[in-house]
Amino acid sequence: MAENHDIPMTHDAATASLEILTGPARGTASWLTGATLEVSLNDADMIRIAEAGSAALQDGIVARLHRSGDSYEIEALNQNPLWINGERCASKQLEARDLIEFGDKGPLSRYRVYRQGDRIRRSLGDMLDDAIDYARTSRRPRIERLQRAVGDFCRDFVLETTVLFRVSVIIALIILTFIAYQQYRSGVRLQQQAEISAHQLEDFARSLSRTSDEALRPEDLNLLRQEIRHSLRDAAERLQMLERRSAASTRIIAEATRSIMFLQGSYGFRHVESRRMLRYQVDADGRPLFSIYGEPLLTLEGEGEIARRQFTGTAFLVSPDGALLTNRHVALPWEYDSSLETLVEQGMEPVSLRFLGYLPGTERAFTVTLLKASDASDLALLKCDDVVDGLPYLKFSNTLPRPGDEVIVMGYPTGLRGMLAQTGDSFLADLQAEDSLDFWEVAERLSRAKFIRPLASRGIVGQRSAATVVYDADTTHGGSGGPVLDIDGEVVAINAAIIPEYGGSNIGIPVDFARQLLVDAGLPVE
Repeated sequence: MAENHDIPMTHDAATASLEILTGPARGTASWLTGATLEVSLNDADMIRIAEAGSAALQDGIVARLHRSGDSYEIEALNQNPLWINGERCASKQLEARDLIEFGDKGPLSRYRVYRQGDRIRRSLGDMLDDAIDYARTSRRPRIERLQRAVGDFCRDFVLETTVLFRVSVIIALIILTFIAYQQYRSGVRLQQQAEISAHQLEDFARSLSRTSDEALRPEDLNLLRQEIRHSLRDAAERLQMLERRSAASTRIIAEATRSIMFLQGSYGFRHVESRRMLRYQVDADGRPLFSIYGEPLLTLEGEGEIARRQFTGTAFLVSPDGALLTNRHVALPWEYDSSLETLVEQGMEPVSLRFLGYLPGTERAFTVTLLKASDASDLALLKCDDVVDGLPYLKFSNTLPRPGDEVIVMGYPTGLRGMLAQTGDSFLADLQAEDSLDFWEVAERLSRAKFIRPLASRGIVGQRSAATVVYDADTTHGGSGGPVLDIDGEVVAINAAIIPEYGGSNIGIPVDFARQLLVDAGLPVE
């Protein structure tokens, strides 16, 4: 076994040592102090060094060291192989830092020479251990001993390491600092991207949550049944009063009703490259997952239900071959979705999933497609190829209304709820009993029961410009795209928006814009 001794530094002669670099005694050192020393090696690859002829050496002697000046000469004994700096030799005058290997599998040692006054080099680990031991055992005040420990470690690092080592450590620290900084920045960017993506998906999720305004729940039916007995019944009474007050109004409403279509549709978002639809994230049992804010979680993976944004609106026939006029924001609702831009930036594109229309007096639904959307106004032309021949269509007025003129606005404000409010308690009770609350199924039930009928409200034109007609007829969302009729039953504007901050005033698009859209689409204008 290699023996450890203190370095004798009290004489002028150089002191040598063998540092064990491999094997079981790795990290230990044997100091060479005698004139003639013998080296033994046991089966466990442990070496021992002692004076020649010493009884302490019981294992096989493999080499002998002879003092020669300030160094030693080593020779192999008993035909045991001896390797010096990777070369086999029988004997050699040792020089500082020579590497010695005893036997073919023996431990590797380094020969070192220390002279009087030489500074003993310590490893970085030794320096750190000394600093920690000092900080733990010193009886000085804590702050003072910590400062002293750090100062001693820094001083030892500067004075007791080679320039190359110090430069290497500094370069390594710079590289590590740079890598850590880049990873930090990368992490910040990833976090920002994740937050942006989450925010973008949350925007769409919130818009999907708003589809509950169209989807019906059992409590909605209970509320509707109560409202029928109160405020919503007043709307029907106002309609009856309107019809009684003016025979012309009654005729206009009756003739225009069959031309006004109830629209319902849905759209989603699809990844352009993968062609996968954005879906609800579900658990192992297929149940939708929600965020801590109660909003549905969305993903492009899995087999959850497609995330659909549902909407309703109004259109009206303008030609005998099934051309319909409505608002652009009804025909292309995703353009007005607050999450559109962010989702497109993530490689998504809007996709129309289903677009249907119902006409009063006709039970079946019609498939509706976009024919042309105006770039100059909030108008769009739809096409319904299988519209039954002979249905009346509305004609355009050749004169624009003036402030003070009376107009009639027709459409389907509030969508399904507005029509359910006209059905009566028994119909709602049947829906509730049968649990038939699906967005599409409710429309089918209303159509079969002949309850698809537009609402009409009368108002006065308050202002007119080249781009807008402002009137006070009652309407709300869902009524967008409906016709604004004059007292002759001709279209003077298309209902487009409401201005709640101005006492419920509404805005219509003058019919001239609609006439130009038909011309651009190659359709006849009457």
